[in-house]
Amino acid sequence: MRSESKFRLRRIAAIGLVFVLVAGGTAFTFRSEIRSAFEQIIGNDYKGSGTTEVDFVIAEGETGEDVANNLVTAGITKNFRLTYKLILERNQVFYPGTYRLKLEMPAIAALSALSDPNSQVTNRVTIREGLRIHQVFAALSDATGLAVEDFSGAASDLSKFDLPKEAPSLEGYLFPATYSFSPGTSALDILLTLRERMDEEIQKFGIAPEKIHEVLTLASIVQKEARLEDDFYRASRVFLNRIDQGMKLQSDATVSYGVNGTTVATTEAERNADNGYNTYKYFGLPIGPISAPGSVAIDAALNPADGTWLYFCTVNLETGETRFSTTYAEHQIAVREWLNWMKENPGYE
Repeated sequence: MRSESKFRLRRIAAIGLVFVLVAGGTAFTFRSEIRSAFEQIIGNDYKGSGTTEVDFVIAEGETGEDVANNLVTAGITKNFRLTYKLILERNQVFYPGTYRLKLEMPAIAALSALSDPNSQVTNRVTIREGLRIHQVFAALSDATGLAVEDFSGAASDLSKFDLPKEAPSLEGYLFPATYSFSPGTSALDILLTLRERMDEEIQKFGIAPEKIHEVLTLASIVQKEARLEDDFYRASRVFLNRIDQGMKLQSDATVSYGVNGTTVATTEAERNADNGYNTYKYFGLPIGPISAPGSVAIDAALNPADGTWLYFCTVNLETGETRFSTTYAEHQIAVREWLNWMKENPGYE
């Protein structure tokens, strides 16, 4: 009986030992898996500030999971699980665009960069007031790398731009301002942005739909003819007074536009040219705008200064000093002053 009891005890002890060994092995395996997972989540990350700069694109509609996966695929972050965990913890919102990051960045650094507007890669361009449309296309081309022909081609289909029926082109309907565009933005989308910005300006001023073309045409002439802000309003009054009195506008800026000229002065042949922009030949406003008018020029077209002037002449092309006259005799005095200035300052045209 005793020997049998001892045998049972040894057997129980042996079973217990096996259980302990199995349990211990299982516990060891479990702990290893936890440690491995923990390292994947916490320790498996790049160190430092990153290496080579790269552009990273977030597309419209991409989720946080998409962004995390794309960061790892691009070699920017090392571990999907860590990157995605941080996105969830930060409750991070992503915006479409192109961002300048680096390869082999710590996940937290990469995600912080995607929240920093300074990391976003944009093509920034300033369209100055008074530019003609071909100059607008050139400025946009320089900033974006797209060909000028891409812009002129996109602009050729006027049906895409919701223009007044009188508009012969996009000239005058692209608002001059500073814009930022993400790389890859199409020429059409860029032009639509400038067009929509002009619509915002039109709505701000409350211009009636049937008056839009007339106002922008006058504003574009004022933009080219006046130099100083106060003179915008006086020049606008001059043109409106001349229209009211049945006089031709006789704007050299419109003549120059009609013959694709590049100078302030015009020749007799140019002033005799037969085109819809020649205000020496035809009464009233030209057939359309001649430049990109800014806010001041639009305001001046809508709210001209009070006055009886019928003429003006810029007598100093460097300072923009301009004489406004009511009589032709007064105007001739101003013209002589301008001619004298031109003699003293050769090189201005």
